[in-house]
Amino acid sequence: MSLPVVSESFEWTEASWGAALRCVPLAAIASHVFTTRQLELSSAADRARLAASVDAEDVAMAKQVHGREVVVVREGHVLPAVAPEADVLVSNSARTAIAVRVADCVPLLMADRRRGVVAAVHAGWRGTAARAVVAAVDALEHQFGTRPADLLVAIGPSIGACCYEVGAELVDAFAAAGHERHLIDRWFLAPAPPRGSRERPASEEGFGEARRSALGARWRPKLRLDVAGANRDQLLLAGVPEEQVHVSGLCTAMHLDVLTSFRAEKEKAGRIAGVIRARV
Repeated sequence: MSLPVVSESFEWTEASWGAALRCVPLAAIASHVFTTRQLELSSAADRARLAASVDAEDVAMAKQVHGREVVVVREGHVLPAVAPEADVLVSNSARTAIAVRVADCVPLLMADRRRGVVAAVHAGWRGTAARAVVAAVDALEHQFGTRPADLLVAIGPSIGACCYEVGAELVDAFAAAGHERHLIDRWFLAPAPPRGSRERPASEEGFGEARRSALGARWRPKLRLDVAGANRDQLLLAGVPEEQVHVSGLCTAMHLDVLTSFRAEKEKAGRIAGVIRARV
């Protein structure tokens, strides 16, 4: 298996199941990895190997529902028999790791360099519109006293804007969630109209329902969503320093020999995980 090139702040490492991805600056303060398709995550044994990869006794996960609900995992936490519904986990436990699973959605891992507490976030387009990553920053602050300026964040592999074609209704969903127009224009990319076309670029036309009705059938922009970039921008707006947010730059749909993609593989897609443990 040939491993793809990653950004300079990430490196490939070897785990018990095979290749795993790690963010170098984050590794200095919290044990963590992003898995590959070599770990199937389909059994208790896989879960045990996931926990062992970050020197934890167990790993807490949630039933992910594409929102911004938060689960708090404290030292001495007993894992419930039924996983709670949430897309954000925050923790101060050095024994129980926390993890999220993805197959195109964005996995984010973060740690407080002063306090050692950590968070794991699952953010698809719905979670991104709902500001799940901001919910994680707020929860770390309220539960453990974290300052956003002390956070280091690793944004793992997710579907890239190169492969994530979406409909204009997603633009309306982000607008309805209160995101500012200039940010929406930054996150939703549209190619220029064909040469000689009388249509103006989508960014100039606007995306409202009334505008679409007026333009009628001739208006069919092919939008691509930069979902990792949107989460990065939300972190910066929440007060995390730009130099402390690290993006892997890997598109899940472009590297199916290593990663998994629901957009490319549909129901056959497996999952990769981002797992992190609080500092002892």
